[in-house]
Amino acid sequence: MYKVFVNDIPIILSTKKNIGGNYSSFPIKNVNFEEIIEKINNGESLYVNLYHEKEKKLLKHLLKKLPVVTAAGGMVFNDNKEILFIYRNKRWDLPKGKMEKGETMEESAIREVMEETGVKDLEITRFLRKTYHVFKRKDKYRLKVTNWFEMHTSYNGELIPEKAEGIKKVKWKNFAKTQKALTKSYANIKLLFPKEYLTTHPKDRVV
Repeated sequence: MYKVFVNDIPIILSTKKNIGGNYSSFPIKNVNFEEIIEKINNGESLYVNLYHEKEKKLLKHLLKKLPVVTAAGGMVFNDNKEILFIYRNKRWDLPKGKMEKGETMEESAIREVMEETGVKDLEITRFLRKTYHVFKRKDKYRLKVTNWFEMHTSYNGELIPEKAEGIKKVKWKNFAKTQKALTKSYANIKLLFPKEYLTTHPKDRVV
């Protein structure tokens, strides 16, 4: 199963025609994907399941539906086990960006973290996962596929938000502050975190 986010609403990709609940199901091969996106944006359809009996075909058909932008980014830990966050568009996010020609995913992820935050001496520790979300540019929908890596650094220098990319703040956050930041983040970012980061006391939740 995969999740493709339109804003914070997930479109489910599965091998099952019926996944229960309020979900409407459509064969991914034939569905008008942009029409589905419009209905979600208009609040007309919030529970969508796109299915194919063969799991390996799900992504194959998805990647044909919209122009694809491939990106890479990082969940960066320091020596204090704090996580690096950026603040942009009134949301807490993790640093990421579009891959450039000739780069590997790892090179792209490290470069984007450095450019957006000023953090140096980054070392990739493992691949986390891919996330998928839809965005609009020049009146056309596109699918962003982001390759996420866990990283570590001992850097303790100045944090420099990349203002040209709309980044207002860069912060290291401990466990408790990370929990709070995730209440004001994106659904696809939350997929990267273990469950304990997503459980907060009601009084600590950001409205």
